[in-house]
Amino acid sequence: MTHRSVSEWGRVPIGAQGFTAEEADALVAAARMHPLGGEDGAGILSDHRHYLRAGQMVGVLAAPGCSLEILPKVDRDAPDEDAPSVRRRLIGLLDLALGLEIGAGASASIGRGAENLLEILIRIFAERLLAEARCGLPRRYLPHEEDLSVVRGRIDLVRQFTHHAVRPDRLACRYDQLSSDIPLLQIMKAAVRTLRGLSRSPETQRLLDELRFLLADVRDIPLSALPWDRVRIDRTNRRWESLHAMASLLVRRDWQATGHDRHAQHGISLLFPMNDLFEASVATLLRRALAGSGIEVVAQGGLRYCLGDWSADEDCSGDLFQTRPDLMFRRGGEIVAIIDTKWKCLAADPLDRKRGVSQADVYQMMAYARLYRCDRLMLLYPARPGTPPASISRFGLDGGREMLALGEVDLASALPEAQRRLAGLVEQLSLVPAL
Repeated sequence: MTHRSVSEWGRVPIGAQGFTAEEADALVAAARMHPLGGEDGAGILSDHRHYLRAGQMVGVLAAPGCSLEILPKVDRDAPDEDAPSVRRRLIGLLDLALGLEIGAGASASIGRGAENLLEILIRIFAERLLAEARCGLPRRYLPHEEDLSVVRGRIDLVRQFTHHAVRPDRLACRYDQLSSDIPLLQIMKAAVRTLRGLSRSPETQRLLDELRFLLADVRDIPLSALPWDRVRIDRTNRRWESLHAMASLLVRRDWQATGHDRHAQHGISLLFPMNDLFEASVATLLRRALAGSGIEVVAQGGLRYCLGDWSADEDCSGDLFQTRPDLMFRRGGEIVAIIDTKWKCLAADPLDRKRGVSQADVYQMMAYARLYRCDRLMLLYPARPGTPPASISRFGLDGGREMLALGEVDLASALPEAQRRLAGLVEQLSLVPAL
C-alpha cells in the first residue's frame, strides 16, 4: 500500500519518490468519482503527466493499492509546515465543525506516531468507544415473541389458538427483554468491523478486536442497511452522542456531500472543502463567544434572490440567483451583520490598500448589503500560522454609510484565544458592547 502526503495546491511526483503511473491513474479516477471532484476530478486532484496537483480539499483520497493525504495550507507560497502540527490543526477544525469532542485525543494519537489523518481518527474513535463500552453498554427493552413451556410476559392468543391448538405444552409468549442489540450499538459494531479492515496500526487493531468481543451480542448489520434514522440520543445515552457523530463521519461519510462510492472496498475517501470547514469552525466559535448576548448566529441562511420580474408599479420579488451568506447575525429578528469567510490569506504588503481582496468578493458583499438592508459587513480570513492577526481594516461603500471590514483569525492558536479574537472582531463591528 503506497501512501503519500501533500498540502493543498501541492504536487506529488509520478515516478520516483511518488506514485506509479497506475496508482496515479487510480487516484485521479477516484477523484472523478467523488461528488466533490467536479466533472474531471480537478476539484480534488489534477493530472499533469509528471505530477499530481492537489486542489482545495483536505483529508484522505483512497484508491486500490494507494492513498493520498491532503493537508491544509492557507498560504500557497509559504514553506510546508511540520505534518503532525498540521494534522493536529486539521483535527481541531473537524472537532469544531462537527462537534466530535475529540479533545486531547488527537495530540495523543499523533504522539504515538499515527501516520495519517484517517489512522488518527480511527485510533481516537477506538479509544473513546472502548472507554465507554467498559463503563457499560446502553440497553433498551425490546419486544420478543417466543414459544415457551411456561408463561413469560403475556400470551399471544391468536397464535396460541391457531399454531398451538393441539400443543398445550407450548405457550406463545410476548415479552420485553433488556438488550444491547439496539440501533446505536449496531452502528458502532459496523464501524468497528469496517475500521478494523482499514487500520494499519497493530495497536489500533488490538483495540478494535477487543471492541468486537465486547459487542459480540450485537447483531452484524451491513453498512447499506444500518438504522441511522432509528438512533435516539436522550439523557440516558448522551455520552454516546459524539461517538455517533464520529461513526457517521468515518462510516456514513455524508457531511457536506463528502460521501464516496459506498461499495468501494479499497478504503475510505474522507474529504472536506476547506472553505466549508473554516466557515463551520468560525460559526461554532462565534456562537460560543456571543452566548448570552442576544445575538443569534445563523450559518448559510438568508436565501433571498437577487433578481425577479421588473415592474414600474411595485417592488420586485426576486426568484433568480439565490444568495446564501456564510454567517448572519440576528438580534430580535433583525439582521445586524453579515460575515463571509474566505480560506485564503490577505496580502501581507501594508501598502496594498486592497489587501489582495477579490473584486468579486467585494461585489458579493455589496449585494448582501442591498438585499438584507444590512450596514455591517465583514470578510473574514485565516491568519498565517505563527503570525499575529492584523488589525481590522474598515471601508465604506460609496454613496452610503455601510461598513465593509476585513478581519483575520488564527485558528492555529489555542481555541480560547481564537474565540476572544472573534469576539473582538464582532465588538469592532459595533454590534454589542465589550464581551
